[in-house]
Amino acid sequence: MESLIYAFIKGFLFSLALCLDLGVVNIAIMKTGMDRGFTASFRIGFGSCFGDAFYLSLALFGWTAVFHYLTVQWVLWIGGTLVLLWFTVNMIRDTIKPKKLSTDGETIKSRSGWGDILVGAGLAISSPTLILSFAAIAGSVVADLDIQDGNVLAAFVIGFVMAGIVWSLTIAWLGSQAKKVGTSALRVLSLLSAILFLGFAVNLFWNGLHSLIL
Repeated sequence: MESLIYAFIKGFLFSLALCLDLGVVNIAIMKTGMDRGFTASFRIGFGSCFGDAFYLSLALFGWTAVFHYLTVQWVLWIGGTLVLLWFTVNMIRDTIKPKKLSTDGETIKSRSGWGDILVGAGLAISSPTLILSFAAIAGSVVADLDIQDGNVLAAFVIGFVMAGIVWSLTIAWLGSQAKKVGTSALRVLSLLSAILFLGFAVNLFWNGLHSLIL
């Protein structure tokens, strides 16, 4: 039971750390919320969850096949830690100087519900930050989980998906209220993201140090 809870929490936090990065997907969600309201904004965010799930599937299937190689473990340990620290620094920078959400320009034309979902999925799949995140650190994050155990894998995936849905609801509401909230909320989001990425970096470094050296 403890392993399932740990897998769920790790999946939830990993997804949340990715969601908190104010990249192209979140900017699109917030801008849609400002232009078209909560419902349309949530559909964009919900669609992006499918893009996240796509990369998660690739990462899980790919890394499970090669992770037993010692060279791969060293690359994941050192490279993954450095990338996570790089993300942390970027989020600290965004905390100090938040990115601005432009409210200028024409209002986004109305789309169907499925159209919004497909746009969200497409934005997630094409997001450079998301691609880099999964390519560099997804394998490291699941390295200490027995994902060959179907229950552990399911707990991790459920946690990952739930975080995406919760985040979509939150950021959709925030987007619909963005004109009132201002940059203070963006500072908080960036700070939370920095803390989560730093936590993953420390966890990854300690696990690698313990398994590869100590």
